Amino acid sequence: MSTVQHALEQALQTLQPSHLQLLNESHMHNVPPGSESHFKAVLVSAQFDGQGKVRRHQAVYAALGPLMQRIHALALHTYTPQEWVELNQAPDSPNCMGGGKHQGE
Repeated sequence: MSTVQHALEQALQTLQPSHLQLLNESHMHNVPPGSESHFKAVLVSAQFDGQGKVRRHQAVYAALGPLMQRIHALALHTYTPQEWVELNQAPDSPNCMGGGKHQGE
C-alpha cells in the first residue's frame, strides 16, 4: 500500500467507518506511473445519519485536513449504514477524459 493511501485511510478512521474502501485510481488518469494523486473513497459511517452530502463531504475534508494538499482528486461516496445496506455498492468511476479534453480534439 502506498504511503499517501495509508495516511488517508488512517485519517478517515476518525469518522469511525463501518466500511471503508479507498482506491488509488491514479492509473486511470494522465499521470506518471506510481502516482498517488487520484483516489476514490467509499465510506459508510453512522456519523452521517441525518446529514446531507455536503455535510458528509465537509466531515471527510475535516478528517483529512492537510492531507488534501497531497492529492489532486478525491471522489467521495458517503453513506449511512442503512443506505449502504440498501445499495451495497458505490458507482464506478468514469473514464478519464485526459484533463478535460475529449478524444479527437
